[in-house]
Amino acid sequence: MKDFKKYYIISAPPEEVYLALTLEATIQLWTGDKVEMKAVPGTEFSLWDGSIVGKNLEFEPSKKIVQQWYFGDQPDESIVTIKLHAHDQGTSVELRHTNIPDDDFTDITDGWNNIYFGSLKEFYEED
Repeated sequence: MKDFKKYYIISAPPEEVYLALTLEATIQLWTGDKVEMKAVPGTEFSLWDGSIVGKNLEFEPSKKIVQQWYFGDQPDESIVTIKLHAHDQGTSVELRHTNIPDDDFTDITDGWNNIYFGSLKEFYEED
């Protein structure tokens, strides 16, 4: 199991980034795919038409999102924590993803960089 931590700069205020990560309709705008999401602890979510699935654990509006991502029968929970910090260019997103299966690590980190936060950055840069 591996952990991944990285910071991303998104050119929008934390309140907007939080909504872009938690509102189903907004997520669909920047992903272009089917999404199931409710900002309610204990609910399950699905992103990119089921490519990413898991359970929502914690929400702190405009500040923090905690989720469990599912990887088959993995014994240790894979936890994603996203913290949003005000930044002079918009929002500094602090990502921490723990217990990523070794076999999935490269795909997951590439996904975070190029697909997940890559798409979100492009969404805000197009405005």
